[in-house]
Amino acid sequence: MRLLSGVSASRLPCPLLSFARARPRCVPRSSSISACRAASSSAASTGDGGARKPWLFVGLGNPGKIYQSTRHNVGFEMIDVIAEAEGISLSSMQFKAMVGRGRIGDVPIMLAKPQTFMNASGESVGQLVSYFKIPLNQVLVMYDDLDLPFAKLRLLPKGGHGGHNGMRSIINHLKQTHDFPRLRIGIGRPPGKMDPANFVLRPFTKKEQEELDFTFHRGLEAVRIMTVEGFNKSATFVNTVQSSEMLNR
Repeated sequence: MRLLSGVSASRLPCPLLSFARARPRCVPRSSSISACRAASSSAASTGDGGARKPWLFVGLGNPGKIYQSTRHNVGFEMIDVIAEAEGISLSSMQFKAMVGRGRIGDVPIMLAKPQTFMNASGESVGQLVSYFKIPLNQVLVMYDDLDLPFAKLRLLPKGGHGGHNGMRSIINHLKQTHDFPRLRIGIGRPPGKMDPANFVLRPFTKKEQEELDFTFHRGLEAVRIMTVEGFNKSATFVNTVQSSEMLNR
């Protein structure tokens, strides 16, 4: 992904913050099969009696109504889907991010949508990680990827920024470490000779949004699996050939 954030933060307008949630979607609560897994997994993993560090799920995007439902904001939309499904309210502003707290099963989680504009996302994420002392292997960043086919997911345990300025900022504010997981959400390549900086700020067509909603459902299940059963099982779920083929059904 060589160029995702061609629009610099300094050139974007001062935001009129909009905290409206994503369009309502039919998303199952984790009180079903996932909750059963959560209960059994949590019971097995709390033998030391210590307090459990929360998972931090971060979605990247730009604040403000004019950026809602654009390709660059799929990270925000993924967070909204999780919040809706798990009954979590993103009602507080902390460290330049809209933050919500809840649980998946017995596992504490935090959801965050940095409000700094994309290119300065690390200002928020770095402070959240530091203040709440969250282990980096429990910090999952979700963001748009030009180099993935549209609506395809890829879950990785670590990696570089790949030219994505939001990820570049996060890596810089985490003392140059690349060792945190990320969920890449494919938005495809721009058509013809369109400038990628313009493409990522375009909204989705109705058909694209329907396909993307299916992708968000898969991302939600991946987050549930990761939280209660671990990263490896979640990565297997997301990255297998069978998972990618389901996108074409």
